[in-house]
Amino acid sequence: MHDGDNTLDAHGQDGSNKEAAGIPVDVLDRLDPVVLHHIVNTLGWPDLRPLQKQAITPLMEGHDAVLLAPTAGGKTEAACFPLLSAMATQQWTGTSVLYLCPLKALLNNLATRVDTYAQWLGRRTALWHGDTKESQRQRIRAEAPDILLTTPESLEAMLIGVKTDHARLLGTVRAVVVDEVHAFAGDDRGWHLLAVLERLERVTGRPIQRIGLSATVGNPVQLLHWLQGASAETRTGQVVAPGVHLPATAASGPDDTAAANVSRRPAGEVELDYVGSLDNAAKLIAALHRGEKRLVFCDSRRQVEELGAALRAREVTVFLSHASLSLDERTRSEQAFAEARDCVIVSTSTLELGIDVGDLDRVIQIDSPATVASFLQRIGRTGRRAGTTRSCLFLTTRKETLLQAAGLLLLWARGWVEPVLPPPEPRHLVAQQLLAVTLQQHKLGDQLWDRQWNGLPPFDRSAAPILRFLTQEGFLDTDGGLLFVGPEAERRFGKRHFIELTASFTAPPQFTVLSGRTEIGRTDPSVLTEQRPGPRRLLLGGRSWQVTYIDWLRKRVFVEPADGGGIAKWMNGGIAGLSYALTRAMREVLLGTDPPVSLTRRATACLTEQRDSDAPDTVHPGGTLITRVGKDVRWWTWAGYRANATLTATLQTVTDPLQRPTDSWLRLREDLTSADWRTARENVGESLVLPDVDPRAVRGLKFSAALPERLAIATVAARLADFDSARAVLGEPVRFHHSG
Repeated sequence: MHDGDNTLDAHGQDGSNKEAAGIPVDVLDRLDPVVLHHIVNTLGWPDLRPLQKQAITPLMEGHDAVLLAPTAGGKTEAACFPLLSAMATQQWTGTSVLYLCPLKALLNNLATRVDTYAQWLGRRTALWHGDTKESQRQRIRAEAPDILLTTPESLEAMLIGVKTDHARLLGTVRAVVVDEVHAFAGDDRGWHLLAVLERLERVTGRPIQRIGLSATVGNPVQLLHWLQGASAETRTGQVVAPGVHLPATAASGPDDTAAANVSRRPAGEVELDYVGSLDNAAKLIAALHRGEKRLVFCDSRRQVEELGAALRAREVTVFLSHASLSLDERTRSEQAFAEARDCVIVSTSTLELGIDVGDLDRVIQIDSPATVASFLQRIGRTGRRAGTTRSCLFLTTRKETLLQAAGLLLLWARGWVEPVLPPPEPRHLVAQQLLAVTLQQHKLGDQLWDRQWNGLPPFDRSAAPILRFLTQEGFLDTDGGLLFVGPEAERRFGKRHFIELTASFTAPPQFTVLSGRTEIGRTDPSVLTEQRPGPRRLLLGGRSWQVTYIDWLRKRVFVEPADGGGIAKWMNGGIAGLSYALTRAMREVLLGTDPPVSLTRRATACLTEQRDSDAPDTVHPGGTLITRVGKDVRWWTWAGYRANATLTATLQTVTDPLQRPTDSWLRLREDLTSADWRTARENVGESLVLPDVDPRAVRGLKFSAALPERLAIATVAARLADFDSARAVLGEPVRFHHSG
């Protein structure tokens, strides 16, 4: 940038340095002059970040892209500046850009910033999600914004809702930005997102540019290919990340060799401690780092509540954030935390995604997250100010979680990150989409229905058995070659304008907790039904509440403040268990490998004790162990929960049928002999078996009622399985070890 010139270039100095840096001379000139002017004069930026410069050409040329950068890496601007420039130069009209997020809180956080950028060009943004008032929605319908920030669920509600002329509002969309795309791709919301985007392209009548924003992932090219949907083989796309500039070509498959090491070198100061209990963790947090702003991550709502209460008892200024707190309660916490200095906010993964809580001095992790990707998000919350370093302090409360944290940090130090993989066989989402698209179109040709998703598997002709079931059971009616929404769909999903049909995931039923008219949050019904002596008290928002009245019919609990003694508890609705990679890293730690981070004396002593006392009976460098202690026979596979569930089902002649496998071992029959083992192993060959599924587990699969029971069970079983890891374990030597 020259004095008095306001021209931004590659180095903030002069254009002569651009070619030397390998950056095309005109890359910044491609941005609209008004956008460039405001970057310099309004934002006061002397330069764009590498990611933001690299994104300009592919995005303005209409290519699909996945933009990779750590938390707070400038991904929103990297997407917005080129799209706004394209909007101006190509004279896009109507709602031309959709900005999709997985969380309403993230949308709320981004809305003002994106609107500021749009206003530079006289353009307008709007926000539409579950909390948006009807009057605001009516204004959006009447005056289409240029950029609409929303969730995939709300987007589908627009497509099927009778109040919204979706062709008028959405028919002009040119580009979709999917923020935190990895958070979608790894669960059923990703399948829902892809299906809705294909239906949106049917409305626009043209391909829509797809841009994903993501933190570091292990398979970015595969993630891009996934995002491109039905026409991935013919679309051009590019992974854009600092230090990497891959050519824009058709993404032909999951070859991530060129991009897998993008931004992978770990950076940051990490310390691993063992404190033995949550109360000891509270003592340490209260005593250390006074005057600093600290974000503490826990991996359960119960732990958040108990730690919050323990810190408050020690007169620490503490705020809480988790999914069962009311929106107002979370918003108050996050806003107060952002404005305060000497305080602590305790959170589950709700603050892991890109919600801004201001400058942080320190991140503290209680126990361990289950994935390296999650840890990268969390440590990325620190080190944002100039002259500061990313840092994280692990306070582990049990020896098992110390081992898990050590294994996780071993993977992190090697630059390994989990690949993001969509859950297999989403048949329940196929059923949901068949109902939703029939509702959207009012009637659907019984031979042409699959065209609504442009041939995207599994929403293609392979879904015919599900369609037959829906018509046989009355979810769909058929007449004269046309399909209509049937009475069974209206009975099960029709309340409040089919709102149940637009939510693609299931949350366990919870009771709303009210103090007077103020909603505190939600609690698990088991807290209200368990037999306990004395008055019934809840722990919510880090405070104890005494139950005064329970409205069982309307699922409401009325409470008043109490001095202490509250109980926090929520049922876990997801599949528990650690991955093969993490469990194997834990095995490495037991065999003597330390992660290259700072270990406290307590952590070192606890790991040494585990290696001396536990390791001889659980791990061996030459393969897996089968141990016998009395009648208890265990196979120590260190393969992760899903692989062990697969092995339990595959080796049914020698495994205990009544067990629930763990991450590190599974139980074998007490009368097992080495000859029985060899026979069972030889009989397996290459034929692995899907894990057994308790039919009750199907209830957690939303829309399972719209599937034949056998298909619903098969869907859950496929998601429990890990064939690759099970096969790897079966290929290893096994040693028999007797003790006790």
